[in-house]
Amino acid sequence: MSLRDIYSKVSDFLFSRTNREVLTFLLFFALAGVFWLMTTLNEVYEQEVRIAVRYTRIPQNVVLTSSETDTLRVTVSDKGFNIISFVYGQVQRPLNIEFKRYADGRGTGTVGTTDLRKMAISALPASAKLVAVKPEKLKFYYNYGESKKVPVKFTGKVTPQQLYYIAETKYSPDSVTIYATKRMLDTITVAYTEELHYSDLHDTLKVLAAIQPIVGAKTVPEHVNISFITDVLTEVEINDIPIEGINMPQGKKLRTFPAKVTVKCVTGMKNFQSITADDFQVVANYNEFSQSTSSKCGIWIRRVPQGVSNAKLKVKEVDYLIENTAK
Repeated sequence: MSLRDIYSKVSDFLFSRTNREVLTFLLFFALAGVFWLMTTLNEVYEQEVRIAVRYTRIPQNVVLTSSETDTLRVTVSDKGFNIISFVYGQVQRPLNIEFKRYADGRGTGTVGTTDLRKMAISALPASAKLVAVKPEKLKFYYNYGESKKVPVKFTGKVTPQQLYYIAETKYSPDSVTIYATKRMLDTITVAYTEELHYSDLHDTLKVLAAIQPIVGAKTVPEHVNISFITDVLTEVEINDIPIEGINMPQGKKLRTFPAKVTVKCVTGMKNFQSITADDFQVVANYNEFSQSTSSKCGIWIRRVPQGVSNAKLKVKEVDYLIENTAK
C-alpha cells in the first residue's frame, strides 16, 4: 500500500460525517475547558507557601546550634494565575537574616513578628496580600564552641525470635558531640536515637538511626549506624565456681563443703566458648550466716559475665565452718 493510499484512508476516516461531529464536539469541549480554567484562575484564592530562611554573617567563633536554614509558612491571597506563577514559575530565594542583628549575646536570638512580616512581604509578588505568617517569631540558638561528647543509646523495642537473644548492640560511632550552652551541656548525659521497633530477629540487623534533636543544641553527627547482633540461646552448666566469704572478720576464714559449686545459666552459642568459672562470683555473707543457728550458710551469685541470663545455683545452701587464722 502506497503513502497516497494511506493518506486517503486516514482523510476519509477523519473527515467522514460522524467523525467530523466528534472532532467538533472535542474542539468545543477543549475550548470550554480552557475558558473555565481561565475563569477559575482569575479568582482570588488563599494559599500557604513555604519560604526558606537562612542565617547569614555568622562569626567564625560562633556555632549555630539550631538549624542554619529555617522555614516560614506564609499564607497569601492573590489571583490563581499569580499564585501558580509564584509557587511553580520561579526559583524562590531564601530570606536572609543577619545573625548579629538579632543575636542577644547570651546564646539565643529572636526575629520578631514585625520583621518577619516585612521580610515575607518583600519576597511576595506585588499583587499578593499577606494573610498570615507561621511561626510568628523565629528563635535560634548558638554558642561559642562549647561541646561535650556523650554516648549513644537507642530507644524503642527490638525483640528476637524465640530461642534467640540480642547478644550485643554496637554503635558506630558510639558517641556524638553536642554543641550547646554550658548550662545545657551540664544536663545532657546521653544522646537518644529515634524510636526503633523491630521484632522476630534471627540474624544481625543493621540500621541507620537519627539522633533525637535537642532544642537549643546541635548534634554531630546527626545519624549513627546500629547493629543488633543475635545469637542462639543455649542452657549450660558452669562447674567449679569457688565460694567466697564476704564481710569476714579479721583473722577468720570461711570454709564450705563443698568448696565449689555449679551454676546453670542461659547464654548464646558464640558466648559459650569464652565463659569460664572465673567470670562468676558466688559468695556467702558472714553478717547473715553468723546470726543463724543453722549448720548451713546461704550462698548467692554476686557476679555474672555479660551475655548471661537466668543464672541459678544448683544448691542454695552449703555446710560450713569458720577457721581461725590469727596466730
